[in-house]
Parts: sequence; structure tokens; C-alpha cells
Amino acid sequence: MSTPSLAIRLFGTEEPVAPLRILKAGALTAEFDAGNLRHIRFGGVEIIRAVSFIVRDRNWGTYNPVLSNLVVDERPDGFTVSYDARAGDGHQAFRFSARIEGDSAGRLDFSATGHAETDFLTNRTGFVVLHPIVGVSGEPVTIEHADGVIEEGRFPDIIDPVQPIMNIRALTHEAAPGVSVTCRMEGDVYEMEDQRNWTDASYKTYVRPLALPWPYTIARGDGVEQAIRLTVTGPAPAASTGTGAITVAVGDVIGTVPPLGLGLDPSEIPDTLAHAGLLRSVGAKLLVGYYDPAKGHDRATLSGIAAAARALGAEARLEAVITSVEGFAEEIAALGRIVAELGSPFASVLVSPTPDLKCTLPGAVWPPAPPPRAMFEAARKAFPGVRLGGGMFSLFTELNRKRPPVDLLDFVSFTTTATLHAGDDASIVEGLESLPAIALSARAIAGDKPYAVGPSAIGMRMNPYGEAPFANPGNIRQAMNFNDPRQRGLLGAAFALGYVARFAEGGAETITLGGTTGAFGLVSVPQDWPQPWFEGRGGLFPMFHVLRGLARLAGQQLRPVVASAAIEGLAAETAEGTELWLANRTGTAETLALPRPARDVFLLDADSFAAAAEDANALETLTRATTATTIALGPYAVARLRLS
Repeated sequence: MSTPSLAIRLFGTEEPVAPLRILKAGALTAEFDAGNLRHIRFGGVEIIRAVSFIVRDRNWGTYNPVLSNLVVDERPDGFTVSYDARAGDGHQAFRFSARIEGDSAGRLDFSATGHAETDFLTNRTGFVVLHPIVGVSGEPVTIEHADGVIEEGRFPDIIDPVQPIMNIRALTHEAAPGVSVTCRMEGDVYEMEDQRNWTDASYKTYVRPLALPWPYTIARGDGVEQAIRLTVTGPAPAASTGTGAITVAVGDVIGTVPPLGLGLDPSEIPDTLAHAGLLRSVGAKLLVGYYDPAKGHDRATLSGIAAAARALGAEARLEAVITSVEGFAEEIAALGRIVAELGSPFASVLVSPTPDLKCTLPGAVWPPAPPPRAMFEAARKAFPGVRLGGGMFSLFTELNRKRPPVDLLDFVSFTTTATLHAGDDASIVEGLESLPAIALSARAIAGDKPYAVGPSAIGMRMNPYGEAPFANPGNIRQAMNFNDPRQRGLLGAAFALGYVARFAEGGAETITLGGTTGAFGLVSVPQDWPQPWFEGRGGLFPMFHVLRGLARLAGQQLRPVVASAAIEGLAAETAEGTELWLANRTGTAETLALPRPARDVFLLDADSFAAAAEDANALETLTRATTATTIALGPYAVARLRLS
């Protein structure tokens, strides 16, 4: 058996990642990453998640600028970084120069000046600042507006559907007791959006208000000059030594583990049926099929979705796009007749109009669409006896901005993607931090009705903000990927555990994560995109085993897991005792101290990757007896332990 490279095992891609450089000035540190700053800390406490000068295209895609003339000067009391950069494609280009200065007094400046080499069509070009959410959500913030007016506010707790803070010049918040951070933004008018809407673990403050037209053109030769200036006051917190094992604790029962589902695009029906035996063994209770007449879907599509659900032993759920505005009632009625003729195979049906597949920004005019109440009343008549759902087939963001009439529904639904704004590994796993807030906000929207999440994935199944997700023929890390390489790696498995755990704790009725055989699938089949190592041999992605294990826990008593920020976890009470699932969501090995000794362990890591890829029963065959009270988890490793 050949063994894939470590990069393939962890990330599904051989694309190299430049190592981060840590800039230090006394208690102030920052990670220098491809020209931008991440994880700015003071005494080890994260004060700002990121400061980036970004250049985007007309579809909100972010260019990866090419840096040149990079100079880094590090001194005991500070650092200076300067570089030139060019961003663009074969049609347009923008060039800029940046300078970063930090000192031990707690000051950090990041400035940039640039100009368009061609007429440059963009949705945003300029600075973006990310404030973290952990320890910040719901807390006070002092706002200095662009006109000099000072206002006392708070970072949102429930996710704000629009911009919680507008017309910004500076924001000041307390990052730790006695530690105040002021972020001053110059060169344009800034505003904030709650990035938890898109599963980003941050509040984002950015240039150019969304009320202005977009995309917009920076004329050839026109310039941009902006700066972000951070000031930290107060004593530096005592930094943790970071030594010793991470303590894992299991909390009291808070509910039950929800059923898991898989998504199904009609293009995957033949491969799904061909691999039905493997996929049935996952034990998904739900198969969510997508139906859109604008994509050529028809009666045969509906029949195929139902057949796939039967083959997998799963309940069939239909997501039906309604294409007509004036004739929506007739279209829904006709769809209902076809479904009835097929034997009414769908236990639940969701409907959504075509215009709602695309984003309508705050302040913009909503496009013509069927009146929501009339549309759902028509659906109730057309599909008697089914559970009727509504919400958004795209992202939670759009549900938060356009809320359905929940009194007419049996449940509310939405999806997420992990790569909307950024495609790097850290952003994907950090996004898990946003899920409790999404769950809280979804419950507020749904009221006394349940909510369902998914089909969701690391990748993006539809792009509400542009023409389509990126096809990614180069198999790289990038925002808005359709076929994302991490789906096939251990990072994807760790992400899956964190995703299910956080939405299970957040009260989701069902969680649909991933798919069958496509870009979000669990089983490798020939595709028109790269699948290094899997190509020509088939096999199972690591996420297969995680979802197979978690699906078995549906209906069991759920207990939350408490550990460090590096660890995702879920525990359930079964007939055999406490079953504990743990995942290391970082690229650094961690040692964990268990709450009780384990009697056996299944470990999915870089060493077991190849064997697990060829064994649908790896959850059983790779389980080993143990009496361990600690466990070592390599990068992005997942473990299932049954405790004594």
C-alpha cells in the first residue's frame, strides 16, 4: 500500500504554505502572513485577529498579491516591514506598497499606498480589520465616528443581519482586564459587519460603505492611501507557559445527539447509486436532494433523488427552487402533482424562489419574488402531509437578512461554507468558533420551530455574491472553492467533528454535512478536478469515518466537551458507557488528559490515513484496547475513546 505525502494526508493538496513569521516588540506580537498580519497579541492575549490590505475582483474573489522587495527589520524594541505588491489577473492589475511598524510601547501601524495600473474593476480594495469574537461578543466598545462623535456601544451577541457599527474612524475595546486596544482607521470611511453571518470568527471592519455602488472602477493611475494604527495601553497579561497536557472535561447531559444527513446534487445520482453499499454504511438518517428546473432538473431528477435515498436507507428531503414569480402557485402545484405520482417519497420539502439564491445587500432593493406567505401557503396545499421547511438554500447570512414566515413552516433551514472570505487552513478551523452564535441566532429566528442546518461543507455549493464558486482546477487553498482539497484530508475530518459538536450543542434538529460522491463527498470517484493519491484508486476520505461514527450516536444523550481552543469534542452516553470524540484542529501535536481512563481508542491520524482510506470498517478494525489516561493527537487527528 502506497502512502501519500503528509501534505495530502493533512490537507488534500501539495500546495506549499509559507511558514508564518512571528514579529515581536516586547509584549506585542503578530504573525506576518503573505503581506498581512494575523493574530496580533499582547502578552499572549489576542487583541486583533487580523489586519489585511486586500484587493478583490468583481465577484468578491480575493487576489493573492505577488510580493517583491520585502524587507524585515527586527530590533529588541520593535520591528519594521516593507514590501511592494501587485494584484490582478490577465485583464487588470493594482500595485501597492506597504509599511508595518511595531514597538514595545504597544503601538502598531500598517499603511499602504497604491494605484491602478489599468482600469480596475473591484468590489473592495483597501484595509480590512478583524476583531476576534471569543471574549469580545456582547462586550462594550467605544466608537469614534468619522465626524468625531464618540458613542458607547457593544459588539453584537446575536448575529446582526446588517452593519452593527457605521461611519467608523476608531474602535476601542478591552481585550483583557486593564488592557485597552484602540484601532484607528484612516484614508476612507469604514463600517463593520458581523462576519459570524458567514461562519467567520470575527467582526470585520472594512473600507467603502456597502451603500455605495459595487463593483466600482478605480481608474488607471488613480491611487489609494490608507492606514490602520493600533495602540495598546495597560499592563501586559502574564503569558501562559503552554506546557503540560490539555485537560478534557465532560459536562452534564444537555440534550440528545441529532440525526446526521448528507447532501445530494443530481449530478451525483449515478455514482451515489453505484456506491450505495459504502454510503449506506455511514448511517445517515437524511438525504437532502437539490432540485432546480433552471438547471434542467425534471421528473427523472426527482425519481433519482428518491431512489438514492432508498438505496442509502435514509429519509428523503427535497430542496425545490421555484423559478416563476408570477406563476409560482401553478409551478408549485405542478411539482406537487409529479411528486404525488412518484408515490410522495419526500418526508419533508423546502421551497425557495430563484431570486433568493443570490444576495441582496443591506440597503439594496430586493428583486421581484413570490410573496413569501403566498408561496408557502401554495406549498402546503401542493405537498399535503409533509413537513414543510423554509429559509435559504444558500447561507445563514441570507436567512438572517430575509426571514421566512415561520408560523407557516414546520422547520427553518440554512447552510454554511467555511471558505467565503478566506481559504487558508487557520480560517477554516477558526470559523468553528462562530457556530454557537449562529445556533443562538437561528433559534431566535425560528422561534418555537426547530431549525435544520445543511447541506453544508468546507467548500461552497453556490455563490450568492457572484456567478459561481471557483472550480479550482489547481487544487489550491482559496476562498470560494467549490471543490476544496481539505474535504479529502484530516483537516476536513477534524472540521466535521467540530461542526457536528457545536451545532448539536446549539440545538439543531438535523445536521447535514457533506455529500455522497461529489465535491463535498465522502467517497472518491473519478472527477474533472484533481484528487491526489485517490485518483485511479478510489477510497474513502477521513470524514467518512467521523460521520459514520457520529451518525450512530443519533438520539443518544449529548454531553458537552470542555478543553482548550485547540480541541473540538463531543461526548454521548451509550449502552456501553461514555463515548468521547476529540479532534485536534491545529497543525501542532497536542497531548490531552482524559476525564477517565479509556478502555479502547480509534485514532484517525497521519499514520492510519492510508489504511482507513481503504477500509469502510476502519472504525472497528483500527480500534485498539487501552487503559490510557492521556492521548496524543497529531495535527488534525481525530480520536474516538470509550471511557471506563
